[in-house]
Amino acid sequence: MWAARAWKHIKPEWLQGHPSDGSPVTRAQQSRNLNGFVTSNPDNNLITRTIKKGDVLVFPMGLVHFQRNVGSGNDVAIATLSSQNPGVITIANTIFGSNPSVSGDILAKAFQVDKSVVDQLQTKF
Repeated sequence: MWAARAWKHIKPEWLQGHPSDGSPVTRAQQSRNLNGFVTSNPDNNLITRTIKKGDVLVFPMGLVHFQRNVGSGNDVAIATLSSQNPGVITIANTIFGSNPSVSGDILAKAFQVDKSVVDQLQTKF
């Protein structure tokens, strides 16, 4: 299975994970892309790499990851997945856009922010 995605800048909902997929692979076609993923607990290390035209990057299975075009123009990235149904969990949509909403009090405690910050974020989803 493969997909092509064209973009100029990152969208917040592209912070994602694929719970049912092996290892997503991405390849830059035209520009430069900043790619990153966060390792599992307890370390939660951010690993990043900028890839340029022709480079390939493999994301470890199930980890939250992102891509961002850091080149001067539009880009196309080709992504391959090892499953016909890899699933996708878009982090921001899942947390702040659930129906019914997760209680703002719970999210405020989880993110250690004031509830007004959570309320503002929830209005965007």
